[in-house]
Amino acid sequence: MRVAIVGGCGDFGLALARRLIEAGDEVVLGSRDAERAQESANQVGAAEGATNEEAVRRVDLVVLSTTADAAISTATALAEAIDTTPVLSVASDLGSTDALSLAQRTQDVVRGPVVAGLHSLAAGKLAHGRPDEDAFVCGDDEDAKALALELASKVVAGRALDAGPLSRARALEGMTAVIVSLNKRYKGHAGIRVTGLP
Repeated sequence: MRVAIVGGCGDFGLALARRLIEAGDEVVLGSRDAERAQESANQVGAAEGATNEEAVRRVDLVVLSTTADAAISTATALAEAIDTTPVLSVASDLGSTDALSLAQRTQDVVRGPVVAGLHSLAAGKLAHGRPDEDAFVCGDDEDAKALALELASKVVAGRALDAGPLSRARALEGMTAVIVSLNKRYKGHAGIRVTGLP
């Protein structure tokens, strides 16, 4: 799979890139600064580093890995370059009171199908290997969801689980807030494993 990671120079983007490259995928790191993207690509062994607009062309899946504050404006700016390529939204807007998730709002500005996932994974843990956790993906387009589930299965030691339609993305994003709260309260590194499934 050829994957573009928009915001690929951030902690989560770099950690995700490491796991995907380790699994044999071809990764293109995107950034607003092409030179910085190439430096990061060299650091992790990615296929290339480029501007976000160049990175999203000719790939199988675009991972939108910017901060929550930048997700919608970035998706809007890249909509033409992304065209109909599937997009995986991984950011969580922890302070939002909007009824719609970031992923749903992203779907409003890009033509390709948007899926949401990986919200429960911490960059710090992902940077050091495949965490012993499950990863969740939701979306309305089955082909796009299958790509995202394939990606998720490569970055966790647990399972990649189909969490249903894109409308569930708000709940997945909310899980991030719960995990962050638990980590602060108990000074830990919480993750999620689901029991009772075949």
